[in-house]
Amino acid sequence: MPSLKPTLSAIGCPMTATPILQPGQLEPAAGAIAELYLPPAQLFAARARRFRQLAEGHSLAGYLLFLARLAEWQQNELDHHPDLPIPTPHLLAQCREHAMPPLAPAGWPRQPQWQEAARRATDAVNQQLPHKGRQALASLLAADSGWLEAQADALLRGRMTDLDLAVAPLIGAALQVQWTHLVRQLQPHQIGRPEHPALCPVCGSHPVAAVIRAGGTTAQGLRYLHCVLCGSEWHVVRATCSQCGSTKGIDYYGLEGGQAVRAEACSACRSYLKILQQQDAHADPVADDIASLALDLLMGEKNYATSGVNLLMILKKG
Repeated sequence: MPSLKPTLSAIGCPMTATPILQPGQLEPAAGAIAELYLPPAQLFAARARRFRQLAEGHSLAGYLLFLARLAEWQQNELDHHPDLPIPTPHLLAQCREHAMPPLAPAGWPRQPQWQEAARRATDAVNQQLPHKGRQALASLLAADSGWLEAQADALLRGRMTDLDLAVAPLIGAALQVQWTHLVRQLQPHQIGRPEHPALCPVCGSHPVAAVIRAGGTTAQGLRYLHCVLCGSEWHVVRATCSQCGSTKGIDYYGLEGGQAVRAEACSACRSYLKILQQQDAHADPVADDIASLALDLLMGEKNYATSGVNLLMILKKG
């Protein structure tokens, strides 16, 4: 598999910080906007195209192209996914009443189909990998059910030290397909507001990044967090830290010369989450997050820790 360690000399660009507007200047009245967007049917196809676009001239081009092929596989799997059980209307109503995500992995069990899907993902990407890359993925092809489930648990619960990092993106990709399929069987009105704005109201997972909506709709200019697992997007008021709720000491940081992706940083809890402007119709939270690894490294140098999670690029910390 391509290396995940670009050199600082290749990405050591200076950053700029920009203050942002206050909440009252940005948000319409409650109830006037869509609180939740469920993932579109062509989510992974659009992501694959974005990976290929971002790969051009990029220091991580090999890995971005690998992920483009993986996203193409995800779209094919989603298009042909078998039916799976979904929560009953009664359970959905209970979850909505108590602000609980109905498809949280801890409460809504994985269906075993994801394991064979992960093996199919390996077959789909193996052909473009060098020999060492194919060797690194061999453990997934040979793994038994218990090992795969343990890896999925570690990935979803953030226990990165228990992960086989070589196969984690394949496992993450297969889980994303299953949860995206499940979520697409629901309707936004069946889902309540999350108890904590930093977690997806549908599946309880962390966001990978945030997007500022464009396109002339009532959501234009508003911030939506994008779920790393199911692909749903939920509204969180801007100028507020999604982690700790602080409205003070929030700044945007970006690499000079490129404003498509910025880091929304909170000085109170020293966390940041990347934020994308959707004026670029091709921008994708998962793809653009990985392509902007330079920003993560430089935010780390400023002693900020990301609150985002990307299942397709797991980096050990420390």
